[in-house]
Amino acid sequence: MSFGDWHGIHIYYAGNRRPMLTECVRPLVDDLRGDGLLAGYFFINYWLEGPHLRLRLRPSTVEATGEVLRRAEAAIQTFLRQRPALYELSAGAFSDMYDKMFGFEFSDDERLEYVDEHGVMRMEKNNTYKYVPYEPEFGKYGGAAGVAVAEWHFEYSSDLVIEATRTLNLHLRRATLGLAVQLMMVMTTVFLDDEDSITTFLEDYAEYWRRTFDGVVPIDGTSVHDKAYEMMGDRVTRRFLELRTVCAEGRAKDLPGLLGGWHAHCVDLRDRIAALAARAELLLRDWNGEPAAVTDVPDALRRVLWAYLHMTNNRLSVTLADESYLGHVLTRALRDRHLVEAPR
Repeated sequence: MSFGDWHGIHIYYAGNRRPMLTECVRPLVDDLRGDGLLAGYFFINYWLEGPHLRLRLRPSTVEATGEVLRRAEAAIQTFLRQRPALYELSAGAFSDMYDKMFGFEFSDDERLEYVDEHGVMRMEKNNTYKYVPYEPEFGKYGGAAGVAVAEWHFEYSSDLVIEATRTLNLHLRRATLGLAVQLMMVMTTVFLDDEDSITTFLEDYAEYWRRTFDGVVPIDGTSVHDKAYEMMGDRVTRRFLELRTVCAEGRAKDLPGLLGGWHAHCVDLRDRIAALAARAELLLRDWNGEPAAVTDVPDALRRVLWAYLHMTNNRLSVTLADESYLGHVLTRALRDRHLVEAPR
């Protein structure tokens, strides 16, 4: 028995998408899983043609495809009817931002598919949905084998974010950032060897988002981030050191809330990526844009970690500006680790 194909549904919704996750996506996924109809799913947030949620579904069998899509359409239609987004977004009002995003993510030829005769991005109607073919990012995640691992991970990440949305106060920005920063702590701790390598990685991560998207979205400079960090005192540093100590001593299952399960999942994810690299099955895009086997395990882990961190933050609706901020705060925390005695 073989699984069905992946199907992508883009739900255009210019509003807070958290209710969509808890009132539409989660009940739908639970229903499909309960009836044995679902082999996999995940979601991401995106901006192209208007803010929307991209839901990817894979039926458990080819024969189940019709029923999976029927239930998905019914769930989406019901949600959009009962909880429509009331805010209408104009592409013209954000044309500068969209122009820069296009320049970063698409070639001139690719851009033509999405703009009108005036060069302004076409917008899908609010509170609508459409099917769009799912196109796996083989170059980013490591070829067919790497994408299969990524899809498995994306499902866990999607489940975690939906559960956090249901049980935590993620309508508060500080709660969202607090969860995001701890998930980043755990994943970098699992994937990278020591504090120095983590510090260098996070510094590069923060600088990438600041440098690449400065002028695209409002991103504060490092001086503003430093002030925010200093207002926290040593709390972030102590938390990072405490978390690393717990993990190093094999007590990660004792981490509160969702973090213990996240740690166990990240260990499994790391080991799967390492095994692919060891077998020369992880084909990542090289400097020429061509797929090439990456067999150095530490290098492979660093390269995929970048995308994994970003996509979990994306599911949490963490902004690009916040990505830069979180990376900088974590970098400072590790640089200041010698000023704080690690708790035992």
